[in-house]
Amino acid sequence: MRPQRSYRDYLDDILRAIGEILSFVEDMDFETFRSDRRTNLAVIRALEIIGEAARHIPANERRRHSQVPWQEMVAMRNKLIHQYFGVDLEVLWRTVQEDLPPLRDEISRVLAAMEN
Repeated sequence: MRPQRSYRDYLDDILRAIGEILSFVEDMDFETFRSDRRTNLAVIRALEIIGEAARHIPANERRRHSQVPWQEMVAMRNKLIHQYFGVDLEVLWRTVQEDLPPLRDEISRVLAAMEN
């Protein structure tokens, strides 16, 4: 039986996965990303982890930190898992470039608030 995980553990998972994604695509442009199947798959898997971890954040904490797009994170995971055959790499690229840096900052703020 696995030990009980706290919601802080899930926040740490989200932050770690974001960092991994950003390092995977560092120094890439879209054309390079699009042609690199290994990186595509790694990014997809890390986004699935983000969504799965977000799913485990308690509802009261989601409400308390409503600035974090919890539902969108879970929805992205569901789409990647269930519609794996139709992943739009342009949407994936925009998500990585536009959504993950501010999400990293928000999750960092949530973790910092827990410390206080």
